[in-house]
Amino acid sequence: MGSATKLAFSVFLISCSSGAILGRSDTQKCVHYNYSPSSSSSSSSSSSSSSALGSRGNLSGVVTCSGEKDKRLHCFATWKNVSGVVQVVKQGCWLDDVNCYDRSECVERKDAPEVFFCCCEGSLCNDKFFYSPDSYLPPVTTTNKPVTQKTPVLTTLMYSLVPIMAVTAIVLISFWMYRHHKLAYPPVLVPTQHAFHIMIEDPGPMPPSPILGQKPLQLLEIKARGRFGCVWKAQLLSEYVAVKIFPIQHKQSWQNEYEIFNLNGMRHENLLQFMGAEKRGNNMELELWLITAYHEKGSLTDYLKANVLSWSELCLIAQSMSRGLAYLHEDIPGHKDGHKPAVAHRDFKSKNVLLKSNLTACIADFGLALRFEAGKSPGDTHGQVGTRRYMAPEVLEGAINFQRDAFLRIDMYAVGLVLWELASRCKAADGPLDEYMLPFEEEVGQHPSLEDMQEVVVHKKLRPTLRECWQKHAGLAVLCETIEECWDHEAEARLSAGCVEERVVQMQRQTSVTGPEEIVTVVTMVTNVDYPPKESSL
Repeated sequence: MGSATKLAFSVFLISCSSGAILGRSDTQKCVHYNYSPSSSSSSSSSSSSSSALGSRGNLSGVVTCSGEKDKRLHCFATWKNVSGVVQVVKQGCWLDDVNCYDRSECVERKDAPEVFFCCCEGSLCNDKFFYSPDSYLPPVTTTNKPVTQKTPVLTTLMYSLVPIMAVTAIVLISFWMYRHHKLAYPPVLVPTQHAFHIMIEDPGPMPPSPILGQKPLQLLEIKARGRFGCVWKAQLLSEYVAVKIFPIQHKQSWQNEYEIFNLNGMRHENLLQFMGAEKRGNNMELELWLITAYHEKGSLTDYLKANVLSWSELCLIAQSMSRGLAYLHEDIPGHKDGHKPAVAHRDFKSKNVLLKSNLTACIADFGLALRFEAGKSPGDTHGQVGTRRYMAPEVLEGAINFQRDAFLRIDMYAVGLVLWELASRCKAADGPLDEYMLPFEEEVGQHPSLEDMQEVVVHKKLRPTLRECWQKHAGLAVLCETIEECWDHEAEARLSAGCVEERVVQMQRQTSVTGPEEIVTVVTMVTNVDYPPKESSL
């Protein structure tokens, strides 16, 4: 045997032994399947096959997995138990997940989940999948036979005793806290019955939201970082969602946003859709999650940095944004879901306005929001909160009247600044279009102090510049008047959100009537000289 042959043989042995030592099975291929309701009838036939897949119809085949070199690859399967019959939802490749390491078989361990999920390592390891909960039971291979059910007596006892024990624990802990004066400073908002367990020292696991029972929920990438945490793009089965993660030290902000989302009547097309909440980790490593709808276009700030707006796009964003805020501010006693209280946002800014795929706006981030209920005081809440750049004069001065309308007018001052941001990136006016800038960025830069904002807004009474060329456009001229009435130094003189929405509708009507005439005038003026025609921006 030559030296080259010996060397090759040695390398082969080392490769084999290192693979055995690591105990890692590189997944290369997985069974791929995607449920289609149209094939449900075929899913219940052909049960004589020995494979768990052979009885199912609608099989997509085998897929080759790919990923980063330093990431492990797995296979996964999800299925449901529909009246004792297994209905497969999805199978395929799964990204690097520590819960799947060194699992040669695909086994679901949780007790009676709504949607079963398992993952494993090894080519085609998801060809068969099993349900074997942590309680000692033999593994049950998933075929189209009825899945073994828990005994009715055990289920009845569990559903009967757990609520009683939970209520007893809450009462005892609450009494203990009262006796020892743990709540030296009571929270600003009276917690709802649904969220009361969050406020005790050891809150325990939250009841899972219905949609979150459909695991897996997988974090994909960080989309934004803020004062209280970060926002991830995540995948929940076949759809994308947003996951806002708060560290334990910001529990109050998470609790407040969770309670605002759970108020009666908080579902509206121009408010961010809430999907659920979870707790992950333990003790000081505990993370508090809020799961909401995901919007690919991101915040209005990010969109304006990269894009300019047509007049119709500006009107669409402004109208839907003001409609959402008007609904948030409104007190609706006769709402179908129950009495919806008025809510002040208290941190309204372009960063907290998200854009849907069709450019309609929805309002997000209710961590500082305050609700108002008839006959109840808003409490000893701290008035000087929010983002300094968007703080109204009375907030910067610390001279807030702690009444509902005063807080709503603070929001409207910020609306004026956001409308200015929209106007500054609109190409409808016949004038220069500058790079995107935040309100007051020219005066105080990107990181103003409280003293900087007090000097500019309170003492000098300055506001962002309204350009002369905007006054020459019929719609932008009305928008400039609206902006000035929103950021008026006197809070009582500011417009309401509903009034802003009506103004935007009027602006659209005016421009739709006068637009063609203005275009004709511009073209006529240009063609009367020897220069080449200039395209109208109207």
